[in-house]
Amino acid sequence: MQITIVGAGVSGLSTGIRLLEQGYNVKIISKEFSPNTVSDVAAAWWYPFLVEPIEKTNKWSSESFNEFLRLKNEGLECITMRLGREYLEEKTDPPGWSKDIPHFRILESDEIIENYNFGWELEAPVIEMHLYMPWLLSKFKKLGGLIEINEFEKIEEVPGEMIVNCSGLGARTLSNDEEVIPVRGQVVYIKQDPGFGRYDQQPESLTYTIPRRDVTVLGGTAQIGDWDEKIRDKDNESILSKCELLWPELDRRNIIGTAVGLRPSRYELRLELELINGRKVIHNYGHGGAGVTLSWGCADEVAKIVKINM
Repeated sequence: MQITIVGAGVSGLSTGIRLLEQGYNVKIISKEFSPNTVSDVAAAWWYPFLVEPIEKTNKWSSESFNEFLRLKNEGLECITMRLGREYLEEKTDPPGWSKDIPHFRILESDEIIENYNFGWELEAPVIEMHLYMPWLLSKFKKLGGLIEINEFEKIEEVPGEMIVNCSGLGARTLSNDEEVIPVRGQVVYIKQDPGFGRYDQQPESLTYTIPRRDVTVLGGTAQIGDWDEKIRDKDNESILSKCELLWPELDRRNIIGTAVGLRPSRYELRLELELINGRKVIHNYGHGGAGVTLSWGCADEVAKIVKINM
């Protein structure tokens, strides 16, 4: 069976690898490939960030966590495990996925910083996407996957016996899905290590310091419906001011760069089979800011659907 995947971001490549491993013929067709995808600039600390439906995304996130850990243990150096602390204004129940990861604990009162009243610590993968995306593409090709640079206006135009739609924001036109909207994210790169990551994951106060081996990624913004991919000085200032509250030692003299990406968001992730003009189409898009976190779990789910519907 010839399977065509539309989209070469982290979801498309991860799905392609899984399908090749199961013995299918797979081609990825995309307008852009690494290093020019949104996934290439993702901050990429594993965290199920505001994506529905929770009962499914918690499971897919945990499956992805285990795969990232396996890849790290096999020697993939662009994946590291880092501690992070999330601070919250009010006491709340631990997230459903917390029981599925090795290290998760509630913070002691003396570990909670000013302006917050609760929090937790976890150890999770940090994925350096500028290295990870080329690795995914190389692995896809080594397994026999084909690539083609092209774009389509409608899903009906895509060739192949079965289609997997990993088009992200492209699904607005490809599948006529106006529920898919951009959530703009701007980040700042700094050559300084905070020791552990610090996070406030609420959309209205979104703040993160994600330590990688090369830089720390500072964020963020979550500007719904904003298509602007230009760097904004006012957003840089907002990001830095927020991060300084969580990390007072931040030294602005160490800033080395900035980036913008448009998260492909939807009221809930779409992962389902649809019959279109007699052909089976599996949709896998709308991951928002959790595309990396969900990538392997969703890829496994697509592979299950393909197997059932051969």
